Amino acid sequence: MIYKFRVILDAEEDIFRDIAINEEDTLEDLHNAIVNAFGFDGLEIASFYTCDDEWTQEEEIPFFDTGDVPGEQKTMADYQLSNILDNDNTKIIYVYDFLNMWTFLIELGAIEEPENGASYPDLLFSHGEMPANAPEKDFSGDENDSFSEFDDDYDEDDLDMFSDDSFLDDGNWN
Repeated sequence: MIYKFRVILDAEEDIFRDIAINEEDTLEDLHNAIVNAFGFDGLEIASFYTCDDEWTQEEEIPFFDTGDVPGEQKTMADYQLSNILDNDNTKIIYVYDFLNMWTFLIELGAIEEPENGASYPDLLFSHGEMPANAPEKDFSGDENDSFSEFDDDYDEDDLDMFSDDSFLDDGNWN
């Protein structure tokens, strides 16, 4: 079977690519198809993230093993598309280049029979021009996030630890 994906750049403008790929191909194959479809050089680090229907990021699936023990962490090459995406689980997030954070929302739109004479992966449709720089992301969170309890204005009591120079006179200070 052939999986048909819409790969959408997470930006204000409508920039997306439709890609068809074999269900037996891996996430690494999908990564390569995305890199080619959007004109990247493929030299940057990338990861897929499983997500729920609301695009809430879950498990990371990296391009290469970053674990402490070689072979311990599964990578893109270890996941066939059909093992992670199906009619019930249709969404996945892709991040390319962690310095610039090119973020893509990927949705499985159809599962169809392969077309005679077609080769896969195949770029089916391209819409929108890629910007020169990745769209900026707002990582501030909302007012109810878990760190809001630490937000306050600094006052003199917050700096009391610096008012006593005795820590400099312990004989071990260089």
